[in-house]
Amino acid sequence: MMNPVFTNAAGMDKNVLQRYLALPQPDGKSMVTYVWIDGTGENLRAKTRTCDKEPKSPDDVSWWNFDGSSTGQAEGSNSEVYLKPIALFNDPFTLGQNKVVLCETYNFDMKPTVTNHRAKCIEAMLAAKDQHPIFGLEQEYTLMDRDGWPFGWPKGGYPQPQGPFYCGIGACLALGRDLVESHYKACLYAGVNIRGTNAEVMPAQWEYQVGPSEGIDAADQLWMSRYLLQRIAEEFGTQVSFHPKPIAGDWNGAGCHTNFSTLVMREPNGINAIHTAIERLKARHHTHIKVYGKDNERRLTGRHETASIHEFSAGVANRGASIRIPRQVDEEKCGYFEDRRPASNCDPYAVTSIIVRTVCLGEQD
Repeated sequence: MMNPVFTNAAGMDKNVLQRYLALPQPDGKSMVTYVWIDGTGENLRAKTRTCDKEPKSPDDVSWWNFDGSSTGQAEGSNSEVYLKPIALFNDPFTLGQNKVVLCETYNFDMKPTVTNHRAKCIEAMLAAKDQHPIFGLEQEYTLMDRDGWPFGWPKGGYPQPQGPFYCGIGACLALGRDLVESHYKACLYAGVNIRGTNAEVMPAQWEYQVGPSEGIDAADQLWMSRYLLQRIAEEFGTQVSFHPKPIAGDWNGAGCHTNFSTLVMREPNGINAIHTAIERLKARHHTHIKVYGKDNERRLTGRHETASIHEFSAGVANRGASIRIPRQVDEEKCGYFEDRRPASNCDPYAVTSIIVRTVCLGEQD
């Protein structure tokens, strides 16, 4: 017997939701949503519990656990994986004293799970603390309909060629602005250090920037910003793709350009330290590429404002290079550089960790 087709399937009504969100919450009670990276290393999971007082820091939130056999992180015979709270944010969805907490994941033996790259990242940041490494992360992403086709694109067809969409204005150019601005406000409310946003070169592709933030904070905040983005997209009935090349052909891919500097780079004549860093990055190009995101070879082709994945290059104001030195930095002889190789689906813990290990700690292959 065939399954029946439900033509009058129920839908979610946000007006009904508001009625319940407006209910008074008991004094001292706080809804805390735990967020973590699952076994894919790219996707996020979340679940919520009630705390008897409003937490003021992640230290006020107790460890928890989840069924790792359902997230690709454990076997069913030994399924519990621990959640360690590490960064606390205001909850823009339930408001009030409610919170969202970003977590690390640990196995039963208290060792980090395979996809917990934060544990190694924090080691690098502590070792390089005296150099004051600062990161600014530029997260690109693509809005998709539920059918997997880019949001606002003709079904089964393509929009006009790239050109007018970058920082575009208008109903046919800025596809999904309501979601983008909702995300911007939600990040500010949550406490994410978001610095800006813009429409990107491919239609339905957008970018926002997190940072500058020192040490581990940039990666923590980028992961939380991704959670907020996906939750807001859920409310708009759309999807977010972090794939570095969601549509094949003559369309730009999506990256996570990583801006980096140390204290000496930001001081007078810091350009010398920048050039030294670039030489160190060149020597470990292929090692970095391995942790810069899955399917990145589809994006790093030497076209569409990228360098080839097979070759390392650097240049002033060159968006076709692996490493770009901004024009102003070259003129003022101090500042930062931009690593344009990381893909949009990269783990920022892995990216920031290897940059610090290569540039600050002098690790070699």
